[in-house]
Amino acid sequence: MNEYTLVGLLGVVVLLMLFFIRLAVAYSMAVVGFVGYWYLTNFKAAVSLLSRDMFDVFSSYSLALVPLFVFMGFIAYYAGVSAKLYDVANKCIGRVRGGLAMATIAACTAFGAICGSTTATAATMGTIGLPEMRRYNYGNRLATGSVAAGGGIGVLMPPSVVLIIYGILTQLSIGKLFIAGIIPAFLIAGLFIVAIVVYCAIYPDQGPRGDAFPIKERFLALFEIWETAIVFLVVMGGMFFGFFTPTKAGAVGSFALLVIAVVQGKLSWRNFKSAVYDTLKTSAMVIMLVAGATIFGHFLALTRIPMEGANLVATLNWPGWAIISLICLIYLVGGCFIDALALITLTIPIFYPIVSGLGYDLIWFGVIIVLITQMGIITPPVGVNVYIVKGLSPDVPMEEIFIGVIPFLIALIVGTAIMIAFPAIATFLPDMIG
Repeated sequence: MNEYTLVGLLGVVVLLMLFFIRLAVAYSMAVVGFVGYWYLTNFKAAVSLLSRDMFDVFSSYSLALVPLFVFMGFIAYYAGVSAKLYDVANKCIGRVRGGLAMATIAACTAFGAICGSTTATAATMGTIGLPEMRRYNYGNRLATGSVAAGGGIGVLMPPSVVLIIYGILTQLSIGKLFIAGIIPAFLIAGLFIVAIVVYCAIYPDQGPRGDAFPIKERFLALFEIWETAIVFLVVMGGMFFGFFTPTKAGAVGSFALLVIAVVQGKLSWRNFKSAVYDTLKTSAMVIMLVAGATIFGHFLALTRIPMEGANLVATLNWPGWAIISLICLIYLVGGCFIDALALITLTIPIFYPIVSGLGYDLIWFGVIIVLITQMGIITPPVGVNVYIVKGLSPDVPMEEIFIGVIPFLIALIVGTAIMIAFPAIATFLPDMIG
């Protein structure tokens, strides 16, 4: 083992140690990358790398779509669109056993279509859904588990921030990645609902029946979410038919939702400022994370660890499916300890050449990786969505919430297996784009 490889491995170990002591992920990657590059070259080269990478990331046109889509999500939240989504879903399916939990999943799926953030989706739907489920005497496990898992659909449902970062790191079409995530997102939502049905059949006290609404009222309720339908169709339809790029789609969607909210009188000046502030805070976090990952990635490239890893996998002489399974296992374990965005930005430079060399569809691989990292947001010890739900329900023990997400974790594993067996589920729509 040469010195460069040894320094690279030591850098990875130090980085993981910084993760475990809860130092900010973005700063951890930037510091380790800078110090490692300095050690292998010189101080002047390291400072040049730091300034160049920071400038390139913060001036990146591609990353401009992150604050646009995040802003769209916060406008929806502060304008009360999310509350309306939950109300409609409750009217349609709340009457069946576990119906309110199903309504939560449905509302999370719809809100994810205009948000793209798992934490924002979980926080929003938890604020609305948890009090309602408690009012109807739902068990803590099903109530908290459905919110934590349902929020994860925001990772996959376009516009997904994780898919945006994956597209930037791999230079793939973000529009195609968005389109590829639609069917898998609905597939996972459907599997979550099946998991609720099975769980309520075993533990009926966890999901008692809710109020029944007339068919006419349920049908008319669907017209109450026309804002979400219009914005989703404009954004996704515009990208699908090539009318505008993903960045412009984010601008169009944000402006359309803002106009609708203002015209309807649902967005006060105070809430507008709150949406801008939350967008700035979230976007800065995401972009800083990309900058830190870029610096660390250049350090890893200098150590040649990604290339050596690709060569090592190539010499295993394993079939392609076995290598993909190994990579998925690494993401599954890593997702239990590292945030989804951090994990993807850290590992894509290593695994991307391997998957590309095996000849697999890289759009499909992006969806698979997002699916697997979705498991990480509801599994210990990171489980960011679980901690969000814990913050919303401080009286519920943490172990109760983790037990509650188990049926949804099983559904995610089943969904991932289906996606691996039938990759056309993710590639069908992108292949239709000229």
